[in-house]
Amino acid sequence: MTKFSGRLPVVALLLQVLVLLVVATDAAAAYADGSLGPARYARVFSFGNSLTDTGNAAIFPVTAGGPFTQPPYGETYFGHPNGRSSDGRLIIDFLVKKLKVPEPTPYLAGRTAADFLNGTNFAVGGATALSPAFLASKGITSLVPISLSNETRWFQNVLQLLMNSSDFADKGKITASSVFYVGEIGVNDYFLALSSNSSINVAVSLVPHIIGTIRSALTAMIAAGARTMVVTGMLPIGCEPQQLALFPGGPGDYDPTTGCIKRFNHVAELHNLALKRMLGELRLNHTGKSLSLLYADIYGPVVRAVASPAAHGFGSRPLAACCGGGGGPYNFNFTAFCGTPRSTACVDPAKSISWDGIHFTEAANRFITRAVLKGLF
Repeated sequence: MTKFSGRLPVVALLLQVLVLLVVATDAAAAYADGSLGPARYARVFSFGNSLTDTGNAAIFPVTAGGPFTQPPYGETYFGHPNGRSSDGRLIIDFLVKKLKVPEPTPYLAGRTAADFLNGTNFAVGGATALSPAFLASKGITSLVPISLSNETRWFQNVLQLLMNSSDFADKGKITASSVFYVGEIGVNDYFLALSSNSSINVAVSLVPHIIGTIRSALTAMIAAGARTMVVTGMLPIGCEPQQLALFPGGPGDYDPTTGCIKRFNHVAELHNLALKRMLGELRLNHTGKSLSLLYADIYGPVVRAVASPAAHGFGSRPLAACCGGGGGPYNFNFTAFCGTPRSTACVDPAKSISWDGIHFTEAANRFITRAVLKGLF
């Protein structure tokens, strides 16, 4: 059970959601003089990894030119690779559309205050929650030297840049009129831990450290004036085709309803329990600040879709990657990863949940977003 036993009253929760999705907060009302148009949210600041990245990894030298920059990525919506690890749009894209704000500029693609005026996406494909140095102390090698603390410092850089521009003199007005979306962060830490050590204990040991890092980032955002924050929970790691292909086990290792690896999903469940507890504590610590701090559950929607794919519009192979070349029940193999010459894509990505064995299809991202918004209400 969480330490935060008293959930927010239903009325208070509904008011928080209305603040997020319908009307502006007091700080946004400060813009009613017309400087930013109607009294509503003006922008989104987003953080995370490849599930949220809309272009940074395509620019970052370590990851630039990766498979996700090659066809068939982007084929469903954009018609070409566009910096997203999917066949189309991500959860952040659908959220931005719902909020009726501009697409945030990938941080590495911007230079001036004008570039970031409409919001900034700090997420980088391959980013971890924990720093490379901390992971190394646990015997884990990070593949991409970007962590959540880096993204938080980038945010501070952008905030300072906006404050120094002639259009903004008060950072509180900038942050309070913005939605902060902290996309799923930490799954790469768990992936790396599992691949470097077959024992689940290493991954489990990272949970409190990852949650502590997320808390530090949220605290920094709140200190900067953030008032509306959406924090995404962990996805069901054991339902990822990559993990299923890399860690074959016996019948007792799989959930009989979903076919997912039970012990891996247990890590995700521990993460989400700790995350919700931490968010509850933050709410208590910042009462009276008109803080709207919302938890976005992506674990539940994915598990439901995998367990009953037809009921949610998906095909009969919910655990198989649409794009890849591994064959078998999961269609995943790193030597034939999506975007490489040996890979092929399925005819109808809308029937698949997983695009490339690690990331979701546009159809799955749309489904997850709808479920998240419905869950918030």
